[in-house]
Amino acid sequence: MAGLFGGAKDADPISAAQNVMYQAWDATDRRERIRLAKQALAISSLCADAYVLLAEEEARSVEQALAFYRLGVEAGQKAIGPEGFKEYAGHFWGFLETRPYMRARQGLAVVLWAMGQHQEAIGHCQAMLELNPNDNQGIRYLLSGYLLALGHTDALKQLLGQFEDDGTAMWLYTRALLAFRENSPAADKLAEEAWVANGYVPEILSGRRPVIASRDGYITLGGEDEAGEYAKDNGAIWRATPGAIEWLTRVTSTLVPRPPGRSAGGKWKQ
Repeated sequence: MAGLFGGAKDADPISAAQNVMYQAWDATDRRERIRLAKQALAISSLCADAYVLLAEEEARSVEQALAFYRLGVEAGQKAIGPEGFKEYAGHFWGFLETRPYMRARQGLAVVLWAMGQHQEAIGHCQAMLELNPNDNQGIRYLLSGYLLALGHTDALKQLLGQFEDDGTAMWLYTRALLAFRENSPAADKLAEEAWVANGYVPEILSGRRPVIASRDGYITLGGEDEAGEYAKDNGAIWRATPGAIEWLTRVTSTLVPRPPGRSAGGKWKQ
């Protein structure tokens, strides 16, 4: 496994294909990116990242995207091999060799959820967390939203406990919403803690502030783009909980604002 993505440039077909994908990601023209992805697959059919790019940029339907992601997961699995899975288990994403597979599997989970295949999507997220408990990808954010949407409270509590030191808005607001749903006496305090992490979320959820998307693939912790990302992924869940947004607005309306932009952080879209 040591030679995958390593050693001399283009030493093996998978490495050569991956080098082409680096060019594809740097290309500014969509058609050129697609061309390079197909070139990578011509070099090695085990280039999972090529399927990911095609799912994101060439697929004309959710069904086509699903097919590309499934091919990517299969290709990544074969590229890593049984020995690689044993070697990297528990430390996936910490090795470059595993990342194309993990990107493809994340994309697969997202598309499956969008298509209503919820349990399969949840299964993929849970499996990825087993492979990579440190969760450098941020799979826990996807999974927490899925579990919350389906009302899988026990599984969500277990997940929240697994990453209890997570201080991001994405985590803290989900904690607060769960507490509100359960009429917990700690709900107000959790809402205040979430607001301290990012004070823009209540305004965006209530429609008083527009969603500001990230322009460069990164988000500012405590910033409007982080709040927008959270609202995009979880706004429907808040709206589906009677009284939740009104409660959050009331609890946080008297709090004193703090300067935004605590620090810059990745969007976990590697």
